[in-house]
Amino acid sequence: MTVHLPTTWLKRCVRTLDRYIFHQLLIALLATTGGLAALIWLMQSLRFVSLVVDRGLSFRVFLELTSLLIPSFVAVILPITTFVVSLFVYQRLAGDRELTVMQAVGLSPMTLARPGIACALLATVAAFVLNLWIVPVSYHAFKQYEYEIRNKMAAFLLQEGVFTKVSDTMVVYIRARAQNGLLQGIMVEDDRQPDNRATILANHGTIVIVNDAPRVILYDGTRQSMDRKTGRLNVLAFKQDTIDLTSSRQAQNGSRDVGEMSLGELLYPNPKDMAAKDIGKVKVEGWRRLTSPLTCFSFAMVGLFAVLRGAFSRHGNIKRPLAAVLSVVALLAVSLLLQNLAGRNIALIPLIPVLALLPGLVCSAVLFVPEILAARARPRQV
Repeated sequence: MTVHLPTTWLKRCVRTLDRYIFHQLLIALLATTGGLAALIWLMQSLRFVSLVVDRGLSFRVFLELTSLLIPSFVAVILPITTFVVSLFVYQRLAGDRELTVMQAVGLSPMTLARPGIACALLATVAAFVLNLWIVPVSYHAFKQYEYEIRNKMAAFLLQEGVFTKVSDTMVVYIRARAQNGLLQGIMVEDDRQPDNRATILANHGTIVIVNDAPRVILYDGTRQSMDRKTGRLNVLAFKQDTIDLTSSRQAQNGSRDVGEMSLGELLYPNPKDMAAKDIGKVKVEGWRRLTSPLTCFSFAMVGLFAVLRGAFSRHGNIKRPLAAVLSVVALLAVSLLLQNLAGRNIALIPLIPVLALLPGLVCSAVLFVPEILAARARPRQV
């Protein structure tokens, strides 16, 4: 009895027509969002294929790493897929004359739009959960995992007779590598300090892992650097030296990306942790997380407005769906432009939630207010 309770409640409290349309909307939304997210994941994961092909990363680790990006893809495309699904499903109902029959029996635009609004609100709640919780956590885990993989892999990148670019500022060459891990004939081009670039030559060395960071211990070598002021070559001989294979960018892993920050850190950034020119961009990112879920509702209302508003045409009407698509494209372009401008001038930030919610409110008012006013004006039966 308990297992069938939700189904019984739905059948008793929700109309069959609402369940019929909502089921089509929900299935189409899940299929469209999942398919598009998988396509974007496939395209974005191509930049990590070199880790598998060239550097021996296992396919399991590759999947674990790239799957952490999927929530961010879903959060970005969910407003768009909500609009596409709302427009497509209702347009198909109109094309199959189902919507015409519903209107002929006296169903109002508000009644017909109720399943679409329910689906849009469900997508809005899902987008809020993604933006405010899942995406920051998954992106932080992605950055940490990528950092650990690249650091641990650096120890195994060195190949015999090959100039290996360990990072943007370091190139390592080894003449031979024994099975016990001993490196012979080592040359390191170290440009991590632009004012003190050095070339290091060593007779032999070995790789060790210290705090998950690969290091090369060099023996019997020299460190050569050029003094820019005097133009003299400085040569320092050593018996033992240690080179850290992590780049300076990786070493500063404590500085988090904007995508890893929580909503509170974005809306109220600490001026001590970032440059003054970046504060506006950080605040805009915080408001984007808060307002982008609202576009699920607004875009869905644009699609519903395009189908439910206007006269019936026996031959179909492509103008209204096309106008809806162009309107959403224009809204996305204006939103990106506004976020860019607000990053430079924080006085424009209040316009971000207005742009996110205003189209949905306008479409709702035009579509539903006449019906509400007519219902109020109708005399009550005693």
